[in-house]
Amino acid sequence: MKFSEGMAAVEAILFACGEPIELDKLASAAEIEKETVEKIIDRLNDRYSEQESALCISRLGDSYQMMTRPEFAPKIKSAIETKRQTPLSQAALEVLAIIAYNQPVTKGFVEQVRGVDSSSVVNNLAERGLLEEYGRLDLPGRPIAYKTTENFLRCFGMTDIGGLPPIPDSSGQIDFDEYEEMTFSGD
Repeated sequence: MKFSEGMAAVEAILFACGEPIELDKLASAAEIEKETVEKIIDRLNDRYSEQESALCISRLGDSYQMMTRPEFAPKIKSAIETKRQTPLSQAALEVLAIIAYNQPVTKGFVEQVRGVDSSSVVNNLAERGLLEEYGRLDLPGRPIAYKTTENFLRCFGMTDIGGLPPIPDSSGQIDFDEYEEMTFSGD
């Protein structure tokens, strides 16, 4: 393997991992000797510095991790905070209500209630810290169950899930047949 191919492999592995990876595992995955991996990392860091890149590879004990340079932390924090502060969509509010009132539930349950794919909405809510995994159900495929978090309670001003308003009963509501009569009879 050429040195440049090894550099590309090490860089790709570090980028894809997103967290520290031990030198032994990195060398094994790249199919390169440990000493060569260390030289590659030095060369990559030199390249990042020459190009004034926002990236660097740091040694953490016996592991290495690709990360951004510390001077970019305020900009990254600002971008992340902006994303977290965007208002919740109608779909997100629907999913939160379904999970809050029925927790713990699976994505499949949410999708059955809503009638549309809700995977990305559930994932975004979990990323925002409003939902969390609650384990796996003992069903075929062992689906992940989700529940609301303490952050959900804090955001919605509740001390516990019992603070949710009751679901209205059917009294005072019209059913579909009554609605049809009103609509088509001209009332």
